[in-house]
Amino acid sequence: MSEMMRDMGQKARAAAAELAYAGSERKYAALIGAAQAVWARRQEILDANALDMAYGHDKALSPAMMDRLRLDENRIRGIVDALRTVAEQADPVGRVLAEWDRPNGLHIQRVATPLGVVGVIYESRPNVTADAGALCLKAGNAVILRGGSESFHSSAAIHACMVQGVREAGLPEAAIQLIPTRDREMVTAMLQAVEFIDVIVPRGGKGLVGLVQREARVPVFAHLEGVCHVYVDKAADLEKARAVVLNSKTRRTGICGSAECLLIDWPFYTQHGAVLIEDLLRAGVEVRTEGELLKIPGTVKAAPDDFGREFLDMIIAAKLVDGVDEAIAHIRRYGSNHTESILTEDDAAAARFFERLDSAILMRNASTQFADGGEFGMGGEIGIATGKMHARGPVGAEQLTSFKYLVTGDGTIRS
Repeated sequence: MSEMMRDMGQKARAAAAELAYAGSERKYAALIGAAQAVWARRQEILDANALDMAYGHDKALSPAMMDRLRLDENRIRGIVDALRTVAEQADPVGRVLAEWDRPNGLHIQRVATPLGVVGVIYESRPNVTADAGALCLKAGNAVILRGGSESFHSSAAIHACMVQGVREAGLPEAAIQLIPTRDREMVTAMLQAVEFIDVIVPRGGKGLVGLVQREARVPVFAHLEGVCHVYVDKAADLEKARAVVLNSKTRRTGICGSAECLLIDWPFYTQHGAVLIEDLLRAGVEVRTEGELLKIPGTVKAAPDDFGREFLDMIIAAKLVDGVDEAIAHIRRYGSNHTESILTEDDAAAARFFERLDSAILMRNASTQFADGGEFGMGGEIGIATGKMHARGPVGAEQLTSFKYLVTGDGTIRS
């Protein structure tokens, strides 16, 4: 495994050196070519996905995890559209981020540059192969991808299309590499590969991200887990709240933007009763709760660790709170700094919620399911960074750049 990592790392370093000055037109051509290849070879991808679905069934993956794994023609169309969107974006490399003159005669520019080589370790979702490959390429980075064992065949089929686009555009094929084995030792090899990889991006469950954070010697863009909250304020509009709460939980339960905890202000509950909980129950959601809400038929008593837990399933924790400040205190204690939404028509309550919480994404009157780089107009994302260093929120092409200073003088010397 270490020999394989060294070989892939050396190829990635060489590719990154060439990508750093590759023109926008060649990167555009590579991504459009990849999009065309994905669509033209969609039956190959679906056949590969069928093998992965069988593998996932044999491993008894949960319905939510099987949904993350599953591809169909509509989802392949989504991959194609994401590739085209990234291709059409402005090139983030070479942007002048700041520019100024100094009294000493120097002209200084801060200019966006690629990070170099990015390592992406992800689970289940095969579309990440295309998203990560496209965003890294757009930002002038080489990327080494390590997909989950469940999506092994699907990821390989999509990767072949990415390489086809890169090759036809005259860029190095090693710009986008996929580790060709399920062996978990390659994860360890990537985490130790400080000579070759500049940053690691883990995208998966708490177990994977925790492993990466514990063992990585390479810098990490952290995405711990998505313990997302929806707080229904006393001034929430009932119909908006019903729609947003249901969508936040049930649209897709296996993604990190799925709501895992519902907080309801007492006055809202007093006025409108159990309607939000009943909507969830009718939709097949298991509602784990305490106190007054346990009187609602069909609810289940919450265990101590249900608040602050990422279920990734048709399960949600629910609690009554006394106003926006108690909701904020609860989220600070149990949240993961991913995404929180306040449902309210009160501008002051929304402003307080936005001001006093420090999650990467804060929303008002909108579903937490919008916590997605594609929905933010980024074309796709490598993940949602919940840390505070370098990048936060959806990590798109722009977030996959660093910068350097360009300093120009005219025979200028320092006294």
